Amino acid sequence: MTEHNFNNANEGEEKEIDLLELATTLWKQRKKLIVWSICGALVGLVVAFSIPREYATSVKLAPEVNDSKMSSGSLGALASMAGLSTGSSGGMDAVYPMLYPDVVASVPFVTSLFDVEVSTKEDGKKMTVQQFMEEETSAPWWAAVMGIPGQIIGLFKSEEEVPEGHKLDNFQLTQDESKMVEALSKRVTASVDAKTSVVTIDVQMQDPLVSAILADTVVSRLQEYITAYRTNKARKDLEYAEKLNAEAKDNYYKAQQRYADYLDRNQGIAFHSAQTIRERLENEATLAFNLYNQTAQQVQKAQAKVQENTPVYAIVSPATVPIKPASPRKVLILIGFTFLAFVACAAWILFVAPFLEQHKNGGKEESAKSSPMIESHPGSLE
Repeated sequence: MTEHNFNNANEGEEKEIDLLELATTLWKQRKKLIVWSICGALVGLVVAFSIPREYATSVKLAPEVNDSKMSSGSLGALASMAGLSTGSSGGMDAVYPMLYPDVVASVPFVTSLFDVEVSTKEDGKKMTVQQFMEEETSAPWWAAVMGIPGQIIGLFKSEEEVPEGHKLDNFQLTQDESKMVEALSKRVTASVDAKTSVVTIDVQMQDPLVSAILADTVVSRLQEYITAYRTNKARKDLEYAEKLNAEAKDNYYKAQQRYADYLDRNQGIAFHSAQTIRERLENEATLAFNLYNQTAQQVQKAQAKVQENTPVYAIVSPATVPIKPASPRKVLILIGFTFLAFVACAAWILFVAPFLEQHKNGGKEESAKSSPMIESHPGSLE
């Protein structure tokens, strides 16, 4: 035990001595460390000021959840206590909050944002989102440098011909439209909290006002999409009920008019045949009125059903024009590049430079050992 403890103590002293030697070596090369750190800071400044400013707008909304249609009340309560979601806000509802991010990222939804009219904050120019992405959105200078090989390759490829009067077709997008969808879907995202079902819409643009306008539009379009889906069946039932009601109303008015015309033409006639026709026309008018009344009630019920199925959204956090840019974080970039330069210089001083020097000295020793052998060789021939 004593020897083991003694060995551990010696190893600890050796490690401590090694750390002191490393620190001493770095201290001796402190000027080089300072120079490298300053160079890293300069590179960080160039990178930080080369990245365009991005402004982010977030909107939070809480969709209505209908717990009365849950398959089991106790099961739903247990799932809520465990922080789980049953994945449905209604009995057979296929678009529940967990699918909202997929809806926002879908091609039809993204392409519907191309024609949204926005205004820039600085000069107040009005344009569509597609025009803003093409004309007002810039990239760092190294993106253009990295894109040179692709541009060179593109010179040898035949360009895609877009016919005149081309209209956007979600089924078959052009190459430029596909790139626009990909770029815009990265800037417009949605996320859902699994516990609270709160939906967060995030929009990032290079203009604060454009970011806020687009975020508000995305929320409105998402609400319209979900409302149209939820009320689709009820609206079709309403259209059918209104059609039946219009037909019943027309038939009732015609039957009523026939009955009135007969009374006007046959006043004072006491024949039984005339009385029979009168009763028949009166009954037809009464039946037509009853059918008209029933269809009118069906229309009212269908309207109530549409209103019942229309979801209600509570805007927890509305869209506001951001004041400060979300990126780039220049201070973090500056610190990061300075730290990386310091670490790289320290690694060079402690590991790379000694290895290269040792390799160089080893080569000299081998050449020195081989030279006496070459000199002694002619002597043996003599």
